[in-house]
Amino acid sequence: MKKRAEIQEKTKKAKLYTRFPLSSLLIYNGTKILHYLLGGAGIIVGNNFSVLSVIFGYLYFTFSFLNMYVVFPLTVCPNCVYYRLENSLCISGLNVVAKVLAKEGKPDDFPKRSKGLLSSNNLYMATLLIPLIAIIPALILNFSFLLLVLLVGLAGLLIFRIFVIFPKIGCLHCRAKFKCPQAEAMGVRDL
Repeated sequence: MKKRAEIQEKTKKAKLYTRFPLSSLLIYNGTKILHYLLGGAGIIVGNNFSVLSVIFGYLYFTFSFLNMYVVFPLTVCPNCVYYRLENSLCISGLNVVAKVLAKEGKPDDFPKRSKGLLSSNNLYMATLLIPLIAIIPALILNFSFLLLVLLVGLAGLLIFRIFVIFPKIGCLHCRAKFKCPQAEAMGVRDL
């Protein structure tokens, strides 16, 4: 009897959401925006508030924010299953924005989001990694506890995103996981 319960637990499929809960949207978007804010602040603080660091910090934040909240709804979201589902709300909520900004795309194009050097997935990962790469040398050259806290905070947010948000809150319950290269990389398609 115990063996049967173990088998049932292993074969139990995750619930797929047509409308993600508000808590999931807040966690997903809150950690992303916090990452962008801390990243921009880290770039500025790491270079002693120089004019160039302020410009680069603001450019980083602007690029990251526009990439996620304008480029994604225009290029990725129209091809996603959530664009076509009635009364749907994806983990980011960007399917709602896409319906206003873009015309419906092709579902077969959705996996292409990870193809090419400047693919949507690569640009998204760049927005998460740029501040870490920029802060490490700045920390060595201009050590401060504030900068160390910003670096640890960014690393923590990235780890949280990779090991909790994607596989447990987002990708696991996403209806697009059967076509999404990110869900395949997370290993959640069969869960």
